[in-house]
Amino acid sequence: MNWYVEVLKKYVVFDGRARRKEYWMFVLFNTLIAVGLMILGVVISGPGRGQMLSNVYQLAVLLPSVAVGIRRMHDTDHSGWWILVPIVNLIFACTEGTRGPNRFGGDPKLTEQFA
Repeated sequence: MNWYVEVLKKYVVFDGRARRKEYWMFVLFNTLIAVGLMILGVVISGPGRGQMLSNVYQLAVLLPSVAVGIRRMHDTDHSGWWILVPIVNLIFACTEGTRGPNRFGGDPKLTEQFA
């Protein structure tokens, strides 16, 4: 859960780098929360109108989602604009980041070890 909260704290930070673990843990928790809210909405409002809570939540985390995605692209030493290319961004998100510093900043694995 700490990975999820850390991404929310950096909700408009588009520079720097994000490890694979940070990105995928955010995606996991984001998906679980959205599905949970959708189920809760269906229970409360009935079928057909149950997506309202989930949609509001997804709108609230739109900027953090884009920011962590861009930082993930930066970790693989690619421009954040690659997040707009559907299959390629998934490949980059799964690829190990550049070891050591790159043009977008220091290695997040190294800075995390010393923190």
